Amino acid sequence: MVSSELILTLRGLSRADKFYVMQVLVSELAQSEMETIVPDRSYPVWSPYNAVDAAEMMLKVLRAAKTQNHTS
Repeated sequence: MVSSELILTLRGLSRADKFYVMQVLVSELAQSEMETIVPDRSYPVWSPYNAVDAAEMMLKVLRAAKTQNHTS
């Protein structure tokens, strides 16, 4: 939990110092994200290619919506 004292201190900083604090925090967040990705390892990625069931479901939904729009 962020203390109110820290918030007050941050509010009192100059514009340049606020940008510096933001840069440090964003760099730390980015670094922690990079630690979850391991080099030379493969990760599964979903692709709609050959997703026939999903395409059929989408067509049913679109047809139902089209029918509903014409009857309204």
